[in-house]
Amino acid sequence: MRIVVQRVTEAHVEVDGETVGAIGRGLLVLVGVAKPDTPADADYLAGKVVGLRIFPDGTGKMNRSVLEAGGALLVISQFTLYGDCRKGRRPSFDMAAGAEQARALYERFLEACQARNVPVRSGVFQASMAVHLVNDGPVTIICESSRQEL
Repeated sequence: MRIVVQRVTEAHVEVDGETVGAIGRGLLVLVGVAKPDTPADADYLAGKVVGLRIFPDGTGKMNRSVLEAGGALLVISQFTLYGDCRKGRRPSFDMAAGAEQARALYERFLEACQARNVPVRSGVFQASMAVHLVNDGPVTIICESSRQEL
């Protein structure tokens, strides 16, 4: 699995013009699932995201997790994180998991985050979404559950 984590002051996601998920301070998490991924990958990355020390402490040093900062997660599925642009100009998505596997692992990731006592909001799996955010910092981190070759 591959995730892109953005520290935000606020974020929301819309489907067909209607807000389906919104947070104030916290993390916007884009989640991509690859064919070799398993539930263990989802659990690992949930722990990683909730524990990432990327919020400032009293001295301004990035030393606090989203839980310690009192923030929330807005989690969005995004298969395009596995777009391979090495050949030609049209990305290949051959490494991206199929819809059934991706949905199961995306939902597992959501449940694993919620189990760690952080408020979680989400988009709609396989929907066309408009994601709005105010990136704080900006701070953007990429995490993977394993080093998978494209």
